[in-house]
Amino acid sequence: MRPGGSRALSFLAQAGRHGRVLLVAGLLAGIALPSLAARMAPFLPVLIASLLFLAVLRIGPARMVGTFGDAKRTLRDVLILQLVVPLCVCALLAGFGLLGTVPGMAVALLFAAAPLAGSPNLTLMVGFDPDHAVRLVILGTALIPLTAIPVFWALPGLTGGAEVLGSALRLLVVIGLAAIAAVLFRRHVLPDPDRSTLDAIDGLSAIAMAVVVVALMSAIGPALSSAPGALAAWMALAFAANLGAQGLAAMTLRLRGAGVTLVPTSIVAGNRNVALFLVSLPPEQAAQLLTFIGCYQVPMYLTPLLMPRFYRRIAGPEGRAP
Repeated sequence: MRPGGSRALSFLAQAGRHGRVLLVAGLLAGIALPSLAARMAPFLPVLIASLLFLAVLRIGPARMVGTFGDAKRTLRDVLILQLVVPLCVCALLAGFGLLGTVPGMAVALLFAAAPLAGSPNLTLMVGFDPDHAVRLVILGTALIPLTAIPVFWALPGLTGGAEVLGSALRLLVVIGLAAIAAVLFRRHVLPDPDRSTLDAIDGLSAIAMAVVVVALMSAIGPALSSAPGALAAWMALAFAANLGAQGLAAMTLRLRGAGVTLVPTSIVAGNRNVALFLVSLPPEQAAQLLTFIGCYQVPMYLTPLLMPRFYRRIAGPEGRAP
C-alpha cells in the first residue's frame, strides 16, 4: 500500500476510535450553526444512504442476508416494533386522553416509524454486531407502507397518507440501491477486508453520522433562543421515548433469550425514522414535530456514550462486534 493510503487508513481508524466524540461534535455544530444545518438539509437522502452503504459494506452480503431463520426472526421483530408496539402506545395514550395532542401524536408516530438508517452504525459504536440491525432497517422500510396504515387509522387528524406512503417507497428505493451498491463493492472490490480496512470503514461511518446530525438539527438553534421552555419539554420527551424504549426492549428481550439480536433490536426500538411522517400532519403540527425530531437526535446520537455499559451488562458477551 502506498504511504498516502496507509495514512488515510490510519486517520479513518482514529476517527472510528473517537466516533462518540465526533457524534457529540456534530450535535453541538448543528445547534450552534443553524444556517449550516439548513444548507445541509437537502443532502439528507444521500447522507442517509451513505450510512447504510457503509454498514452493509462492513458486514458483507452473506451476513446481511443471513439464514431463513434470521428472515423469520426479522419479520417477527419488524411486525412487533412497527405494528404491535405503536398500536399499544395509541391505546395507552387514548386511555389518558393524550392521543389527539401534538406530543401524543409525535410519540405514536415515532413508534410506528421504520428503523433509523443509522441504527447499524449506532449498534457498532455501542460495541455489538450490526447484522440484525441492517436486516431490520431494510425489511422495516420495505413494510412501512403496510404497517403504518393501522396506526394512521388509530390517530385522529392525520392527512397526507398517500404522501407518506410515497415517501416510504422513495426511501426504500434509496436504501435498496445503497445496499445493492455495497454488496457489489464488497464482492468485487473488497472481498476479504483486513482489520485495518474494517477500522477505516468504522471511521467513515462515524464521520458520516456526525455530518448527518448537523443537517438534522436545523430546528434546535432557533427554538433554543425563541422558546427554551418548550424546547426543554420536547427534549425531555425525546429522551424518555428513545432511551426508555431501548431499556424496556432490552429487558424484555433478555427475558425472551434473544441472544445476539438483543442489542440491535433494542437500539432499533428506540431509534426510528420519524421524519418520514412529517407530511402526515397539518403544517402547524408538523412545525412542532420538527422541533421534536431535532430534540430526538440528541439521545439518538448520545446512545454510543450513554448505553454501552447497560448493553454489556444486560447482553453479556453475546453478539459483540468482531
